[in-house]
Amino acid sequence: MVNVHKRRRFMAVVALTAASGMALSACSSGSDTDPSASGSTGGEAQAASGEDVTLDFAFWGNDVRADMYEQSIALFEEEYPNITVNSTFLDYPAFWEKRQTEAAGGGLPDVMQFDYSYLRQYSENGLLLDLGPHLGNEIAVDGLSDQILGIGVVNDVTTGIATSTNAWGMYTNPQLLETAGVAEFAGGTWDDYKAWVAEVTEASGGEIFGGTDYTGRIQNFEVQLRAEGRNLFNEDGTPGFDEARLAEFWESGADMRGDGGSGISQQRLEEPVPGLGLRLRADRLRTHVGQLRRWLPWRAWASPTRSLGLVAPPVTVEGAKDLYLKPSMLHTIAASTEHPAESAMLVDFLVNSPEVGAIFGTNRGLPASTTMQEGITFEGLDAQIRDYEASVADRLGDAPPVPLVGYGTLEEKFRVLGTELGFGTLTVDEAVSQFFSEMDVVLGS
Repeated sequence: MVNVHKRRRFMAVVALTAASGMALSACSSGSDTDPSASGSTGGEAQAASGEDVTLDFAFWGNDVRADMYEQSIALFEEEYPNITVNSTFLDYPAFWEKRQTEAAGGGLPDVMQFDYSYLRQYSENGLLLDLGPHLGNEIAVDGLSDQILGIGVVNDVTTGIATSTNAWGMYTNPQLLETAGVAEFAGGTWDDYKAWVAEVTEASGGEIFGGTDYTGRIQNFEVQLRAEGRNLFNEDGTPGFDEARLAEFWESGADMRGDGGSGISQQRLEEPVPGLGLRLRADRLRTHVGQLRRWLPWRAWASPTRSLGLVAPPVTVEGAKDLYLKPSMLHTIAASTEHPAESAMLVDFLVNSPEVGAIFGTNRGLPASTTMQEGITFEGLDAQIRDYEASVADRLGDAPPVPLVGYGTLEEKFRVLGTELGFGTLTVDEAVSQFFSEMDVVLGS
């Protein structure tokens, strides 16, 4: 009999269908739109006054990120001695609670680190400055592709500049694969992926699981829809799929669920792993590639030399542009700022400066600006992230519409329903009905 401690330790999932970008969506502006012209209705940019100016800058993060910003701001103030930057930071929930309060009172900070999921809400409510007049002026665009610039466009107006990008991917555990005696996933269709998962599980005698049910993440559904030429959600807020297509997706993962499935069961995912003080839950490890750093504590559970593999997700339609670059975060300027030009100069510095690139590395994802990338010595994890994005370049298409207001609620509902499907407490038809009911509420239909 296998020792229970050993069994649970090897219960770790080998393949973790990551969501590299999909936390979600980017902008709808296509390559035929000139992002530098977006928001031209804003008129002429107000020139920097040259007088002493104080800017408020807010971001979310921890002490590590705060130190990086402190170093970057010091360099900015050295280059522009007439501009003083007062920075503040909070954890993520508190950051947005404070922004909501400020937005209600018209007192947003001049410059903000911004999350993609809030961009549409704040843009459509007129709270963010039209950056169009500043592009090519205070904000250099030489190092930013049209695809990158398009990410920050809402209703044809540029209101955000991506600091860095992520692309959806799949993490694997090379050490467990070596133990199972199975090679890395070499690519192929979703059926090929399921066969590979089953091979790993079978080769290890059930001590190692090849993967988990990939249908629990809405991002994997989006990858398949994009391959079919559809969006998860359209610009007008309507879904790009019907009940039958969602049912088909969830049904496709049925043979990976439960104790008899090829993947690790939901019950096993919920079991604690002895000695780790955490749970190896595949769904928690599915995230955009640029967020690989946050899983380093996980990979260090056995030895400092442990690493995570990084491969492209399965292919739905050969040659399709099913992936896209999602911003790990953006920088925006409040529409109420009294110093738009100086604020734009700060955004430019934080997005384009090679010196800032040297400070941050890939802490915020792969820098969106090639100019900023010039300041980074790519090695180790930084090189792994850069090389992955380069490897999927032929699958990168235009980003979808900026996330609709309430997207986060739907993403979480999708995850919860996927978990219940894993436990067998819901049928696929029941899950589809619940998700469409939730969409009716969120989308106001």
